[in-house]
Amino acid sequence: QVQLVESGGGLVQAGGSLRLSCAASGTIFSLDAMGWYRQAPGKQRELVAAITSGGSTHYADSVKGRFTISRDNAKNTVYLQMNSLKPEDTGVYYCNAVRGASYTWGQGTQVNVSS
Repeated sequence: QVQLVESGGGLVQAGGSLRLSCAASGTIFSLDAMGWYRQAPGKQRELVAAITSGGSTHYADSVKGRFTISRDNAKNTVYLQMNSLKPEDTGVYYCNAVRGASYTWGQGTQVNVSS
């Protein structure tokens, strides 16, 4: 089973940018999809962006035009470039990998956006 480690979170002012990375312990080429979720305090975890093995992407309406998900199969890493950050983007961001009916989660990385 692949293991995921997120990095790149931190504190940024509104309007700023961050790039999150999700490094997988094994090859991501065979995974069906990978995604980024976030969970704000007191709220449910929600899908932010996903990318399939074929390269198709999906974004939550709230981040369209601001966030970009990408994958580097050679580095077994998925990225989330976050631009024009807003205070409502604050939360713990989790990387997720899907293979069939199996879901794997990373430990999460905290993103704080100040107004």
